[in-house]
Amino acid sequence: MAQDRHGSRPEHGDDVQDRFEPFADDATVRSVGALSFENGTDRIAVHGSLDLTRDKAGLAQARRLRETLAAIVKALEAGDLPEAVADMPDAAPTAVRNPFA
Repeated sequence: MAQDRHGSRPEHGDDVQDRFEPFADDATVRSVGALSFENGTDRIAVHGSLDLTRDKAGLAQARRLRETLAAIVKALEAGDLPEAVADMPDAAPTAVRNPFA
């Protein structure tokens, strides 16, 4: 992903490697600083934290955050949404061999 050391991409141009289409797949991740948006076909998980500093780097990150959230809102507004998606079931516990036995 084309990011500078502050976690933001260049202000101009569309980096094909950094394309984030909300709800398009279960693999794409977009990072803004230490904040990650993990794409999914029925939900987008947001993890981490982000410090928006009052400088050019902070402005670039704020713009990237706005761009990401705007794309998510646009995708949601474009679809025929159910009242709620089903919760993801917890994975059944599995037994593993004790490596210390």
